[in-house]
Amino acid sequence: MCRWAAYIGDPIFLEEIVSRPGHSLVRQSHEAVECRTAINADGFGLAWYGDHAEPGLFRDILPAWSDPNLASLTRQVRSRLFLAHVRASTGTATSRNNCHPFAVGRWTFMHNGQIGGYDRFRRDAEMMIPDALYPHRKGATDSEALFLVALGEGLDDDPKGALERATARMEALSRAKGCAPHFRMTAAFADGERLHAVRYASDDQAPTLYHRWSEARAGRAVVSEPLEAGECWEAVPPGSFCTFEGAGVRIERFAPRPDEAALAAE
Repeated sequence: MCRWAAYIGDPIFLEEIVSRPGHSLVRQSHEAVECRTAINADGFGLAWYGDHAEPGLFRDILPAWSDPNLASLTRQVRSRLFLAHVRASTGTATSRNNCHPFAVGRWTFMHNGQIGGYDRFRRDAEMMIPDALYPHRKGATDSEALFLVALGEGLDDDPKGALERATARMEALSRAKGCAPHFRMTAAFADGERLHAVRYASDDQAPTLYHRWSEARAGRAVVSEPLEAGECWEAVPPGSFCTFEGAGVRIERFAPRPDEAALAAE
């Protein structure tokens, strides 16, 4: 399982989330607590929004704790909205193209979890990506495929509905050709203005997800696990879709329908 963190609010240096806290994302890359594996060393990535509509993107295959470029970049770059991820592969190769976040146009996306038996139906999943979006398929992960299918389902106009439909289609494939657990995920994605996050599983083992508003920063962190002990972090319930914009939080039910997706595919 991977670890990730995102932020939206007044601009801050990326290191205030990525490397400075006592249980920062870099610390989690070699000492995670709330996941099956403590080590997340199969690459890392950052996506941040600045003066342009499209985000900046930096990814590499080194462990996050051993890359001096990451430390330098996070110390110098300030952003009002950014996503950061440390990767633990669930089977695909350790390569830059397989590192999160993924970006298409103004959208960025990162994911933690698994789609059960993905190797058994990878070709079917690839066929779900619309032709116009397929040139953006750079890697081999289920995460990137899910992102591109969601874009094809209308992420621009209906973020929650598009991800529900994409999740339902992927879960239906796992149920038909893969294996359990069919779907477990937290994910975060952004369009430069809003930050969305989701916590979902086809069983009762959804990965953890938290958020916290900081008055001092005038911003909100959304994370796989808390960045500091003793702070008041709010746990997101399973089956939830969150939208963060300014200081506002909206949490809605996230309920994909893999049965309907399977019928539609027949």
